[in-house]
Amino acid sequence: MKKLSEEQLNGLQQDLDAIRDEVLADLGERDATYIRKIIRLHRTLEVGGRVMMPFGFIPPVFVAATASLGIAKILENMEIGHNVMHGQYDWMNDPALNSQTYEWDTVCTSESWRQTHNYEHHTYTNIIGKDRDYGYAVLRLSDDVKWHPGHLLQFVNYILLTVLFQWGVGVHELESEKIRRGELRWRDKLPFLKDFARKGGRQAFKDYVFFPLLTLPVAPVVLAGNVGANLIRNIWASTVIFCGHFTQDAETFTEEECEGESKGHWYLRQLSGSSNFTGGKWLHVLSGHLSYQVEHHVFPDLPAHRYPEISAKVQEVCKKYDIPYNTGSFAKQYGTVLSRIARFSLPDAVRTRLEQRGSGQLQAI
Repeated sequence: MKKLSEEQLNGLQQDLDAIRDEVLADLGERDATYIRKIIRLHRTLEVGGRVMMPFGFIPPVFVAATASLGIAKILENMEIGHNVMHGQYDWMNDPALNSQTYEWDTVCTSESWRQTHNYEHHTYTNIIGKDRDYGYAVLRLSDDVKWHPGHLLQFVNYILLTVLFQWGVGVHELESEKIRRGELRWRDKLPFLKDFARKGGRQAFKDYVFFPLLTLPVAPVVLAGNVGANLIRNIWASTVIFCGHFTQDAETFTEEECEGESKGHWYLRQLSGSSNFTGGKWLHVLSGHLSYQVEHHVFPDLPAHRYPEISAKVQEVCKKYDIPYNTGSFAKQYGTVLSRIARFSLPDAVRTRLEQRGSGQLQAI
């Protein structure tokens, strides 16, 4: 992470606070109209997918129904649920959009998400040992984690995490790694496990029992479509999140260098540990505007659809203080994520030799 003087950190804080204050002062009907439009779109896609699904014995209808329901789940989780639970629309005083009461369409309870994501991740972003989102306790993505032979299989773990992403997020608060180390006992997590079982059970019943039984003659078709829709959502959500956090240039931090940090230093850490990716309007919408992860980490409580507008101002601030602004095409960023997962699955000596060999080849070119 780039070193800034206290004076520079104070200036960084003032510059970014000014951007935030400007957006807050401008919040209004435009933002309310946007989120309500997205909610209507989500509901239309979900109802459309559910209505079409019983006719899924016709292959094109099955594809359309599954895609419609999958996109509906993506919109609800990423552009609505995630952003609402960050308090981005609390100012509207709409009970349906309240960050403390909203419950989203996934197995992770909103209470658990607010604890593990809103508090732990956004407070301790990329601090190894504090931010459990970094690698989700199953992936080694930096030298801060000691290599062991099990890491050779971490690409398998990555695929499983991607396919089962909502369940992985759902059990994240379990802190299984601490249980394995004896720092926690299973009984300590019983209240969480009960809440997770209730929420996960309701979600599984809805998609895999209720709707198939509702259309009993074609239940296998409806079940397959619902499984497909959840798979679409899981793969997309995990890919977007990985591209915002685990690219080649996203930095990690030690607890020592962040001890007693100021708000300016917190801003610096968010800028240095985050990654954006570029694309068209609907790529941003379907990512919940987490394609602007830099802006989201800096301003998690601002309506996410504003991030494209303030991106240029954030880049100007980064340029002013010579802070790297990590962005690139979606394909490029995803490629660096896969590369990082693969490289850190190898023993350190092997990875070092491969990196030295690759560096030598680039210099020769």
